[in-house]
Amino acid sequence: MDRLQNIETFVRVAQTQNFSEAARQLRVAKSVVTNRIQQLEEYVGAPLFHRSTRVVRLTEIGQAFQRDCTELVARAGDLVDQMRDVKGSPSGTLTIHALTGLVLGHFAALIHEFQERYPDIRLDLNVSDSVVDPVKAGVDCALQIFPATSTELIARPLFPVRRVFCASPQYLEASKEPKDPRDLHDHKLGLYSRYPSRDRWTFHHEGKEITLYLHAKLLTNSVHLLREYAMDHAGIVCLPTLVASEAIKKGHLKVVLPNHLLSSFWLSAVYAGTSRNAFKLRLFIEHISDRFKRLPPWDAELIERGLISDVLIQG
Repeated sequence: MDRLQNIETFVRVAQTQNFSEAARQLRVAKSVVTNRIQQLEEYVGAPLFHRSTRVVRLTEIGQAFQRDCTELVARAGDLVDQMRDVKGSPSGTLTIHALTGLVLGHFAALIHEFQERYPDIRLDLNVSDSVVDPVKAGVDCALQIFPATSTELIARPLFPVRRVFCASPQYLEASKEPKDPRDLHDHKLGLYSRYPSRDRWTFHHEGKEITLYLHAKLLTNSVHLLREYAMDHAGIVCLPTLVASEAIKKGHLKVVLPNHLLSSFWLSAVYAGTSRNAFKLRLFIEHISDRFKRLPPWDAELIERGLISDVLIQG
């Protein structure tokens, strides 16, 4: 019996509360997970889970050892990674969940550079705008703008995500360009549906705030669809600059209400303090921080050209 492997399986079942999901994350058959848990229970001499057709939950003895087992698995993985790093070759799989808007257009080069530096680390990248708990989702880290879903998770801010209202010059020529946020009520709007503030929008101008409830003609969880919608001269949209920057620089989109600023979100790396891949994860997060800094390149160029303000409103 491989005790450490069985303990890792126990930790994964405890985190997911599901044998099938634990098997998926471990990339083994469900029967393998069941067998490992049975072996561990036989060795301990007590059941670790209460099982039913609908619920898998820890027994009292399982609860007593879950945290220690989680830390043991994390520490073992970290030690192996550090031992390999002494030889210059940290290895293994690092699983990341990332926002769609981040990875399309800005992430491929970053991944390439990371793999050039650490060729033995395999990246498993899940892409969606869903808010996930890294522990339950079985990922080492979630790159997201949303708050951590648990106080047991660590959120490390990486860089700000500025947002601007923008539209194509053709649309603005055909319609009256807004001079005040309230003018947005007279336009077709395309808005992102997943912001925590929902339909409530606050604009900051010369030390004053204007809060509006905006009705979208198009509401979607795809910022890339919003960009295409605007470039098709359909209306005014709100986009993160990391998605809109190229279109703005090329003149395909124009920033609307440039002096009425929206609050910025922070792109954060959210992960468990007991991540089993802590060493590899630290290398990955440091790589992102070094690449994008606190002023990402797409914002720096827009600011230098005077296309957006250099003032950052914290969200």
